[in-house]
Amino acid sequence: MSLESMEDLLVHELKDLYSAEKQILKALPKMAKKASHPDLKQAFQKHIDQTENQVQRIETIFESLNGKPRGVKCVGMEGLIEEGREMMEESMPDYLLDAALIGAAQRVEHYEIAAYGTARSFAEKLGLDEAVRLLQETLDEESETDELLTSIAQRVNSQAKAEA
Repeated sequence: MSLESMEDLLVHELKDLYSAEKQILKALPKMAKKASHPDLKQAFQKHIDQTENQVQRIETIFESLNGKPRGVKCVGMEGLIEEGREMMEESMPDYLLDAALIGAAQRVEHYEIAAYGTARSFAEKLGLDEAVRLLQETLDEESETDELLTSIAQRVNSQAKAEA
């Protein structure tokens, strides 16, 4: 893919995000199944619904750009998900696995926050107000999810410390 303009760069970033979200949709049910803390299970389940909506927002932006969201593989997300998958295969008590799952999920959230912030900035520069609004909506959700995971981590990590 030849990138020759800010719009080309935005399209590439959106394709990368689309790939990332699709990968996350495959990983989240496995993470929810492995989680033992009820709040963590619920957070993963809620994020599945949010992620489906986020995919739809990206598709809506592509419709407005007369493009298709496919064609780029997000290798960054692939690596983050692989690290999480490897952690889920380790032998450890449930409370430690919950702590590890939260860490893996927060790495994913931070990646998404950076990527959505970048895409939103590109859309802003291009005057794509609807894309800016949709990307900001997703960025807000990703930040809320990160905050929720931090809150759950405080409880899970306290339990892990008490059990150690």
